[in-house]
Amino acid sequence: MRRIAVLAVLLPILMLVQAGSATAVVSCHHINATGAGQGAPPQAGDPPGLIRTVAQIRGGGLLQGTTEAAFQVTASTPTGIAFAGDITFTTNRGTLSVDLDGTLDLTTGDFRASGDVSGATGKLDGATGTLTLAGVQNLSDPAGSFIETVSGEICVDLGGNGKE
Repeated sequence: MRRIAVLAVLLPILMLVQAGSATAVVSCHHINATGAGQGAPPQAGDPPGLIRTVAQIRGGGLLQGTTEAAFQVTASTPTGIAFAGDITFTTNRGTLSVDLDGTLDLTTGDFRASGDVSGATGKLDGATGTLTLAGVQNLSDPAGSFIETVSGEICVDLGGNGKE
């Protein structure tokens, strides 16, 4: 009887200890941001045809900050090109990289690209999700200016767990 009484007291305590040591509280965040950017100069060692861009992202919550991207043309389409590459969002919380595949219509300037998170650092470390970038490039601007929307969902543990 005494053993049952001890177990009855210890069991709830053990359950509280286990609950307190949970490793992550992942939450998902809807992204609905706007961006404005332009082409960026090539870097030493860039392969021929690599296209670089930079942009400022606003209203992005977790992703508000800047982007840098590098895209390679992968094919032609009836009215433009298909491309693939990486984009990195830099925020005050860390970085988030996404592998994108997309198209650019060379008659209208319309573009659309989407892809999955491929890496993250800082507070965004361990993030998962998918983003879509859609917008219009000003084809008459030598700087390659563009406006875009960034949408999708990013899931991440923002609780800390030692992340800087």
